[in-house]
Amino acid sequence: MSITMDTTLASLVTNKRRVSALKSLGIVTVGDALTYYPFRVTEPVPLRAIREAAPGQQMAFAAVIRDMRVVPMNARRGYRLEATVDDADFARSRHVPGSTARLTFFSYRKSYVDWVSMRLRAGTSVVVSGMPSEYMGQLQFTHPEILTVSPGSAGTGAGLEGYARGAASGNGAFAGSTDPYASAQSAYPPAAAAPSGAALKYDADTVQEALTRVCRPRPVYHASSRISSEHIHETILGLLWMMGARTSSTPDGQLTGAGSADIVAPTTDTIAVQNGEEKSGTTAESGAEALSQSIPDVLPESVRKAKNLMHRAEAFLAIHDPASTARFKEAIETLRYEEAFVSQTSLLKARQHAHKSSAHPCPLNEALETARASVGEAAAEPSAQPGASERGAATNLPDLPNLRDRFIASLPFTLTAGQSQVVDDIAADLERDWPMQRLLQGEVGSGKTVVALAAMLQAVGAGYQAVLVAPTQVLAEQHYETISKMVSGLALAQPGAKETDAAADVEGAMGASSASTVSSSKVSAEIPVTLLTGGMKLAARRKALAAAASGEPGIIVATHAAFSKTFQAPHLALVVIDEQHRFGVEQRESLNAKTDDGTTPHLLVMTATPIPRTAAMTWFGDLDISWLTELPGGRKPIRTVVVNEADAATMGRMFAHIRARVDAGERAYIVCPRIDADDEGNEGGSGVSSAAGSARGRAAASGSSARTAADGRATRAAADAIGIDDPYETFDENGETVARPPLHAVAEIADRLQKLPQFQGIRFATLTGRDKDDVKTQVMADFAGGETPILVSTTVIEVGVDVKRASCIVIFDADRYGLSQLHQLRGRVGRGGTNSWAFLISRAEPGSPAEQRLEVIHHSLDGAEIAQADLEFRGAGDVLGDAQSGGKSSLKLLRVVKDADMIADARTRAEQLLAADPELAGEVQLAGAVLDFTRGNETFLTSS
Repeated sequence: MSITMDTTLASLVTNKRRVSALKSLGIVTVGDALTYYPFRVTEPVPLRAIREAAPGQQMAFAAVIRDMRVVPMNARRGYRLEATVDDADFARSRHVPGSTARLTFFSYRKSYVDWVSMRLRAGTSVVVSGMPSEYMGQLQFTHPEILTVSPGSAGTGAGLEGYARGAASGNGAFAGSTDPYASAQSAYPPAAAAPSGAALKYDADTVQEALTRVCRPRPVYHASSRISSEHIHETILGLLWMMGARTSSTPDGQLTGAGSADIVAPTTDTIAVQNGEEKSGTTAESGAEALSQSIPDVLPESVRKAKNLMHRAEAFLAIHDPASTARFKEAIETLRYEEAFVSQTSLLKARQHAHKSSAHPCPLNEALETARASVGEAAAEPSAQPGASERGAATNLPDLPNLRDRFIASLPFTLTAGQSQVVDDIAADLERDWPMQRLLQGEVGSGKTVVALAAMLQAVGAGYQAVLVAPTQVLAEQHYETISKMVSGLALAQPGAKETDAAADVEGAMGASSASTVSSSKVSAEIPVTLLTGGMKLAARRKALAAAASGEPGIIVATHAAFSKTFQAPHLALVVIDEQHRFGVEQRESLNAKTDDGTTPHLLVMTATPIPRTAAMTWFGDLDISWLTELPGGRKPIRTVVVNEADAATMGRMFAHIRARVDAGERAYIVCPRIDADDEGNEGGSGVSSAAGSARGRAAASGSSARTAADGRATRAAADAIGIDDPYETFDENGETVARPPLHAVAEIADRLQKLPQFQGIRFATLTGRDKDDVKTQVMADFAGGETPILVSTTVIEVGVDVKRASCIVIFDADRYGLSQLHQLRGRVGRGGTNSWAFLISRAEPGSPAEQRLEVIHHSLDGAEIAQADLEFRGAGDVLGDAQSGGKSSLKLLRVVKDADMIADARTRAEQLLAADPELAGEVQLAGAVLDFTRGNETFLTSS
């Protein structure tokens, strides 16, 4: 059977319970398994004789079983198995006297005790790895790892000479020995013990082989209560064996087709990186060649050699079966560079593709351009300088105030220098005949909406449609109201005016004196602004869809309804997406099909979530990037206070302060990560759009705590689904999350606060993602109007909500949020020029990393600085860190901040490759990886 990276585990692994457990971790195919990277690798286990043992320090040794007994535990149910071992031969090789120790196993399962008893019969040679302790004056190893050695080897001391040579260093396991690809010993036995007299299967042929296996570094994976790290490792090694990496011992009974145990496996250093190619000083093994065929390299050969990187197959082996920690790190760097190269190639190809598409050019002075075209023919007579007459004719036509400029002039404030620059950059992009692709990043309250509206008016002024897509109905309605007010005084010339007399248009736009010459067919009209949401009543929705389908110039403000098949905008020239990380690539691209002439709309994506420049360059390499760093005048700094929830006195003063602000006519937000106490595993609980929950989305797209009901522990995959942006899970040595207090819920906190004496007589409101759209609208109206001045909500208010009189925000479980998300939530207050406060309620332990993170947000209001710290804090355990992401993102190892130089190098080499081979015709594997990357990253990383 030919095994590839796309082969399903269900077709290979006979243990269906294990298949199901792996599937819960997102491991479905062979490729998923090989890219489920360990989050750390153990240090090599030192060799020590029993007399050299130090309690509490890991060690390994070879010995012989002297006796074994099983003792029923009378005080409690179960059995205790004790075996005495003697290491005389092994101790002699280390020049110390031999001694004895006790191996102890406890179990409630008789089948387990019978299985261990069968393996540890008197006279059996074993290799033991574990941590010694002292019990009743005797050295004891509790549940150590044990490998049994075949009696066919030349005695217990066989193969120990090489280890004796390394005895002085305390770790002779790697002295002059070959290093077979051996699977890890299973921590659990078969379901039933082998019958008496059955042929025994030994774990190793020689003591040297067994010592090598227990002493070498061991990868540790994020595991769950359903499957241990040891079993994950065992499965991956079995898959590698089946793909060609022959091992001297295969997972027994786990994989179909597990071959004979006497095949000598090549070491990581002797793998053939390509067919017919050998590393110096080694010979190619047939099994290694098969592995390299099953796992072809993705990086171009020229790039791999220039960077001195491993072959992909070699790197997988070195990660999942490392000969040393240095080898492991080298392999990680290889696959990290591969991710950088694939991602940059994908982004460059996306930009390359965009430049080949056609788009509607949206000149600023569209009517003027028409007039110039009319008079240009008459004026274009030959002259000494080509084009001089045409330029003269144009000079005689004064620049007219276009729709965009009239809008900017009507604003009651002056644009900041940053806003003006970005508006001009976007205007230049819109005037081209290929689609603009620009990311606009701005601090909370930096004026992105004004910039976006200026761009939309430029498209409308040119006779086209513009769509603004918002992630929630609350934000869409807010945008609709704001835009309607801002364009209410502006007028849009009817299309008939342009068709009748372009010269009259020029005169009419010059002033009131000449306006009378314009015919009545050229009467100006209000700029239509249409709202389209999924929660609208059917009649209103049909009317909005009809307005869009008419193709008349105007602005459409929509939610996810813009991605539906019923939405058509035949003259769509510009798409603006607010908080773009809430939308998948496929959704954004679906808007390209809304035009009826095959053109691609210009695209402007906006985010208020701070992104470090290096991260933005990585994830948005196919976009031009603009930053708004200046805040409009009148905004005061937000005072941030970190409050320990256990400090009742401070909590009381905080609530009294909030009451005083409410009595002064201000508003307060109370934010909780969950909807109610029973909100286990409920997707969408935070009120954020459900689209964000697809693929990986953001952690903020769900409202559950993702705790397992059985024991309060969560797997890595479940940690990604909790209701807040919680990238800081703490994992134990087996990769499981450490239990923490349950998250606070909206219903719980609202009930508790209303009972406090500080809030007597104050009306509360609640807002969550479960509320219907009309309820959300009414709740926000009551909150803004002061009828319910305190709003208890989930993170549904994180984006775009703008209540001028809101001056206080309290965020419960703040130590569990990402810093960027806290910064975003904090930006909901202080938008009306009043003094404002953000209270971060924490249950973090003093001196813990969680407390250190909150100190960053406590002392800084700089979004870029906070985002940088956020990414650096996360490290392992996030897609930007060293660990498995647990999601569907194609990036699992690349660290966007720390690997900035690597990313820049990969981008340069990718540009050179695409310049020589734009379609990657000569790099089939790379082309496939680029396609997979594009499909796999349906949500781009911004704040998670």
